[in-house]
Amino acid sequence: MGTGRLAKIIVGIIAVLLIVVGIGFKIYRDKLYVALPDYPPVKEARWLGQAWSNDEQDWYHHADQGTQTLNIPYEWFIALEQPRLTLVGDVGRLADPAYLDRYGFIPGATRGGEIQLPIGFARGGDKAEDRGDMLLPDGRPWLNPRTGKPTHKIGFTCAACHTGRLTYRETALLVDGGPALTDLGKFRQGLGLSILFTKYVPGRFDRFAMNVLGEDASEAQKSDLKAQLDALWDRLDAVRKLDKKVAAATVDEGYGRLDALNRIGNTVFALDLDDAAREANYAATTAPVNFPHVWNTSWFDWVQYNASIEQPMVRNAGEALGVSAPVNLTGPAKDLFTSQVHVENIARIEKQIAGEQPDAQAGFTGLRAPRWPSLFAEIDKANAIDLGRARKGAGLYGELCQGCHQAPIGRKEFWDSTAWLKPNAFGQRYLVVKPIPIATIGTDPAQAEDMIARTVALPDTLVRALKDRSGDGPGDVPLGEPDKDGRYAFGPALGVTVKRTVDRWYDSQTPPTAKADRERLNGYRPNGIQAPLAYKARPLDGVWATPPFLHNGAVPNVFALLSPVAERPKSFTLGRREFDPVCLGYQLTAVAAKDPMDCLNAEAGAEANRLGGLFTLDTAKRGNLNTGHEFAGTKGTGVIGRALSVDERLALVEFLKTDCINGVDPDPARAAASTTRCEALDAAAR
Repeated sequence: MGTGRLAKIIVGIIAVLLIVVGIGFKIYRDKLYVALPDYPPVKEARWLGQAWSNDEQDWYHHADQGTQTLNIPYEWFIALEQPRLTLVGDVGRLADPAYLDRYGFIPGATRGGEIQLPIGFARGGDKAEDRGDMLLPDGRPWLNPRTGKPTHKIGFTCAACHTGRLTYRETALLVDGGPALTDLGKFRQGLGLSILFTKYVPGRFDRFAMNVLGEDASEAQKSDLKAQLDALWDRLDAVRKLDKKVAAATVDEGYGRLDALNRIGNTVFALDLDDAAREANYAATTAPVNFPHVWNTSWFDWVQYNASIEQPMVRNAGEALGVSAPVNLTGPAKDLFTSQVHVENIARIEKQIAGEQPDAQAGFTGLRAPRWPSLFAEIDKANAIDLGRARKGAGLYGELCQGCHQAPIGRKEFWDSTAWLKPNAFGQRYLVVKPIPIATIGTDPAQAEDMIARTVALPDTLVRALKDRSGDGPGDVPLGEPDKDGRYAFGPALGVTVKRTVDRWYDSQTPPTAKADRERLNGYRPNGIQAPLAYKARPLDGVWATPPFLHNGAVPNVFALLSPVAERPKSFTLGRREFDPVCLGYQLTAVAAKDPMDCLNAEAGAEANRLGGLFTLDTAKRGNLNTGHEFAGTKGTGVIGRALSVDERLALVEFLKTDCINGVDPDPARAAASTTRCEALDAAAR
């Protein structure tokens, strides 16, 4: 063979190898790699004093609702490795707080356990009354093959989705009850890949087995552990196939958003039922929403963006079921609705958020809205509140915002408003949060429309139990009748299923929970379910700390929200944590806004983006639309007021920073001055 021919063959082999390696790298990047932002470190973290004690904060951050969201035991979670492939070196543990931080989970100490769990993660307790055992799908405890003892569950609690974080110049501002900036889709991908790599990558299972079982585990015990891993993978793969089936209709959620109602529906009416129901009921996630902030919500007449749920217990227990609190919906009638839902903890969380009945003197006494922090002005004097501009904003608020969002909570007018209902039979008084028809507000219709459109197929045994109304009271929603295809409306089906689950817990106590206590734990309200084509307009206290905006998070900052739709960014990235005090939102790019019009430009400074792994939100897609709530001229569909000049938009932004809108300082020593400032703004505006 000639030298020239040999050289050509060698070059050809190298070319083929490069193509194969290139294809393999692309597959790895697309399917077997989790792209995550590499956030700069912060030097300090500050909580925005919202009237909770340290003990109350700590308990809320890790309170067990009975969930096992991760679908693996706690002992597995801390033993798994990160889903990275490397030829040399340690890839690190999945549970490393610094690694989980890149998904958006805020590092935070636990009150027990071997490692620090992030805020919003709850490990099952060790006492019998804690009901902390990890359960298999058939309800049996998930045992450690070496010890034969039950493992511990690990799952999300309220704080996982309802604790916010904004960074500013190397300081993290932490907001209890604020919207989280987590990407749960990326986390599911990362957890799944970690399990996949443990199953297939040489050496990983051996290290995993040593971490779970110990160094002296027998081969038989390792074999049993491997069988558990294989069975888990089969269950995860079955869900992956369901996701693939609905992928074409799915709208990606990204950082800070979740299609919560559809995901709850998929868990309860697909994964918790039999195989036939899984195929019939598993739905695409089509309507992502921004994680809502929860202060004051205990006193709203209806909750959810579309004002669809009346009772706090049903809303919160439904959330627990949605993030995998085990419940029996398929067994014999006598066993239906037994669950691991921690009703007592759920009621305590709600009470801690609610506080006592609010009034003009005390204001809201549970979790309060965050006030504009002095940190911004300490770092840059330009961030101090411009009182002259805020006075102008107060007048604009009265003209353009108050009709829907109520008077500012710092004004007496808010507490005297007829929007407060008369006290009910239990002395509780609730605020009517005005539902604005979609035809008027013009915002993305997906969340409201899709709740109305969704139906579910239910097994006969479950239908009979749901239709038994012997334990229902006035105002409790019935299941209703099926449609022509034998399917039931999703909203009532979910509301009744959750109520039956909670009632089963009440009935199982020794002695059964008394009627008066049931009323108290249920928040003194019936199980009301509705599905209007509307979104509610809530008070705007603390709204400055809740980006992105609109119910679906499709507008990045308040300045953009006050701008015509044509000026709003058509696409932008979610996942950036740095706060922009000029725009009131997360920075659009790596460069802070220097001019108000930068608040609308998602491209400016894009070349300086070094984070990577962010989510691009395309507002042209249904579910992501950034239309409506527009100040642009004559009122009509989506246009709710006259056009605003740049100065007027800035004036409203400034007013939203003040104590008048965010509430009087809860510290008695500063409350009088806070009230005086609000009254001065009010007087000047009038």
